[in-house]
Amino acid sequence: MVSKGIPEPHGGNLINRVLDSSSRERILNDDDILRIHISDDLASDVGNIADGIFSPLEGFMNYDDLIHVLREGRLANGLAWTIPILLDADYSTAVRMKDAREVLLVSNNVIALMHVEDHFRYDKMDIARSVYQTGDTSHPGVAKTLAMKDMFVHGKIDLVSRIVGKEGLMRYRLTPEESRKIMVERGWKSVVGFQTRNIPHLAHEMLQKSVLNFFDALFINPLIGRKKSGDFKDEVIIKAYEVLVDNYYPKDRVLFATLHTEMRYAGPKEAIHHAIMRKNLGCTHFIVGRDHAGVGSFYHPFAAQEIFKDYPDLGIEPVFFPVFFYCKRCMGIVSERMCPHPIDYRLELSGTRLRKMINEGERPSELLMRPEVVDVIMQHNDPFVP
Repeated sequence: MVSKGIPEPHGGNLINRVLDSSSRERILNDDDILRIHISDDLASDVGNIADGIFSPLEGFMNYDDLIHVLREGRLANGLAWTIPILLDADYSTAVRMKDAREVLLVSNNVIALMHVEDHFRYDKMDIARSVYQTGDTSHPGVAKTLAMKDMFVHGKIDLVSRIVGKEGLMRYRLTPEESRKIMVERGWKSVVGFQTRNIPHLAHEMLQKSVLNFFDALFINPLIGRKKSGDFKDEVIIKAYEVLVDNYYPKDRVLFATLHTEMRYAGPKEAIHHAIMRKNLGCTHFIVGRDHAGVGSFYHPFAAQEIFKDYPDLGIEPVFFPVFFYCKRCMGIVSERMCPHPIDYRLELSGTRLRKMINEGERPSELLMRPEVVDVIMQHNDPFVP
């Protein structure tokens, strides 16, 4: 494989909208600034905007960008972008925010100063159909979109203070500036990003390690944030990867960090969004597997791979993988491209099967999952999102 070198951030410049200490102190002591409470999901978006994970965005989207994202999968300036980043509010709050012009966004602590430029309405069902390619309310992303408030508020943000998350969940978070510095210091020219919302099983491990035969390094970057019922809890995912990386990965060629944002389950469009974030974090390549960011049967299994044909200008190269599984005849982890044997020989570890095993007290086999990872799951009283 050709070594490319760490790519430029999406749009050419790494956004940094983090205030200096004197500005933060002044704002925090100003009791006259209107304070608006936002959700944890929006607080995570604010942090990702400020640190450049969402580069080139400097704030919540305006009407023009939203229209282009929904219709073309690009910002108004033509740059690839597939997921709307929106701040919703009820009508009276949106009016108050625009009248105030500057407001403090507050979660469990003061997060950011927002410079309000505009507010607007948009059909939420149209947003849902464009992003998720369905209006079915059983889709978690559609349901969340339709539950949003009626107005959207546009404006740039300046980060005042870091999000106060659950104890331990933020300890592996890296900003793009930090991750890129590590990659440069280690001399990596090609770095492959891996997105996950699950605990690692053996097929994941083999897939991840296979890229080390061709690229300098692997960037394991699990998503920490809101997920649907039945997915693994964030703390379980982190602990599972801790023991896996500590025991089974070459430390000089693997970087483990967490990405803090919500899981949208937008299938192919979210695959592009995931790739852009990893590009901003410094990755040259990005793994796209079967049914990436999918849910249920809403997307074709390889739709998330096919969409990359529409984005030759993305600036990060996708790496496509088939499904990996354990074959009892091959006696190892293989893929459909490697294994000639009938499906009867396969041991596949689906999320549904895993939940059933754990809920019934059954320990997953070492043919499917490392024992240290199984220990993490089995020792947790309730490993799944309710």
